[in-house]
Amino acid sequence: MTTAALEAFFDHLPQLKVVVVGDVMVDAYAWGFTQRMSPEAPVPVLQIRETEYRLGGAANVALNLQAMGVQTELISVCGEDAVAAQLITCLQNAKLPTAGILRSSSRPTTVKTRIMSDQQQLLRIDEESLADLEPKASAALLQSVQKALQGAHALILQDYDKGVLSSSNIAAILELARHAGVPVAVDPKKEHFFDYQGVALFKPNLKELADGLDRSLSKDKLAAIEEAVIELQHKIAAEAVLLTLSEAGVIYRSATAEGRIPAHLRNIVDVSGAGDTVIAVAGCCLAANLPLHLLATLSNLAGGLVCESLGVVPIKKDTLLHEALLTIKE
Repeated sequence: MTTAALEAFFDHLPQLKVVVVGDVMVDAYAWGFTQRMSPEAPVPVLQIRETEYRLGGAANVALNLQAMGVQTELISVCGEDAVAAQLITCLQNAKLPTAGILRSSSRPTTVKTRIMSDQQQLLRIDEESLADLEPKASAALLQSVQKALQGAHALILQDYDKGVLSSSNIAAILELARHAGVPVAVDPKKEHFFDYQGVALFKPNLKELADGLDRSLSKDKLAAIEEAVIELQHKIAAEAVLLTLSEAGVIYRSATAEGRIPAHLRNIVDVSGAGDTVIAVAGCCLAANLPLHLLATLSNLAGGLVCESLGVVPIKKDTLLHEALLTIKE
């Protein structure tokens, strides 16, 4: 792709609409410092300085899409609790739409609290429900998805195994997308790994691929990984697979293209949220109907860039464009 064509793609992003459906959560950070050990147990005592709340899960995908300039709709279900109020506040502060966030009194809002001392994570505490949505919430979710797909250019399903994307909901959403002619990109987890049949793009990481196929896979055995990707693509009839390998880059495969792109050398600070960024940028590329090689290249760059920041943060569009321009000149 030429410099002009790449810049034209970034300029065109505000004309695209991408819908995100999946498990939303709040990423909480308790920032502090430790100076002594507890007299009650052999653990450090953290003096809390500040508590910060950020968007996580499917909400972080939506945040990344918005950072790319894309028109974004987010559909999910949260609880009717204090964390849900914090989630809505975070969405509003980010100027993301909240109409698609449905409430359910039968489940808590997922929150991951990271205990941080001097830029180091000491502990993470998860509060969540893994149960499938009740029928009433599922019906409301599907109705919202059907409405949101009108005029959409791509749909991202962000699965964290928290119950929003149950097997029945996945099947119904894929049928809605097919009827609307909207391509689907999936960031899967183990529980429903093979439920995503016939999607345009399937993006697991290496652990998810190994868990899904129930085999041991190592980053230094690329031939075995590539064979596993081929097997996976056949099993789920995906048009394309994008496998993320962390510091080893990405592998991509479709009927017409395949290859591996190494990761760029970076100062890795925190990998939290990198997968959300990768699927968001891949969704932008899918919406614009870019070639798979370019989709993989831009997604790989974006995932590496957000790892240079501490905590879950969205991609910076200008930084990604700058990196991409440098890459195509290499």
